[in-house]
Amino acid sequence: MERFGVKSAPSRNRSKTALYVTPQDRVTEFGSELHEDGGKLFCTSCNVVLNHVRKSAINDHLKSKTHTKRKAEFEEQNVRKKQRTLTASLQCNSAAQTEKSSVIQDFVKMCLEANIPLEKADHPSVRAFLSRHVKNGSSIPKSEQLRKAYLPDGYDNENQLINTEDR
Repeated sequence: MERFGVKSAPSRNRSKTALYVTPQDRVTEFGSELHEDGGKLFCTSCNVVLNHVRKSAINDHLKSKTHTKRKAEFEEQNVRKKQRTLTASLQCNSAAQTEKSSVIQDFVKMCLEANIPLEKADHPSVRAFLSRHVKNGSSIPKSEQLRKAYLPDGYDNENQLINTEDR
């Protein structure tokens, strides 16, 4: 058949999905109606996940009554909230989280340099002082967690400093 230029009929089992379309491609195609996060396509006004592979599913959603209703409600609100995936939310380090980590590391370093046992951090008067007078002081964990999580970091940092000073 190929030899005579006659093409065979297309297979009925062939899927009609776009294989190489990414959620970001659909965002550029549909504009501000949609947004992408973590490899998923979201409707901005409805906060639902859409199938980015089938364009007809996106068109059907955008033409639905619930979407038009939610879009009107969304435009009434001045706050633009975009839904994010859980992994993207967990990866985001806020300023408070980084500050908390630095306060804890500084506290452990201070205890090590002053030769204060980490068990003293468990004393109720020390806990009260830290929560009252130190910003993020109430977030300093108990001595057991300080030893397990933060002491190895301080130990490694000090070893690096000593090794660089010896050279």
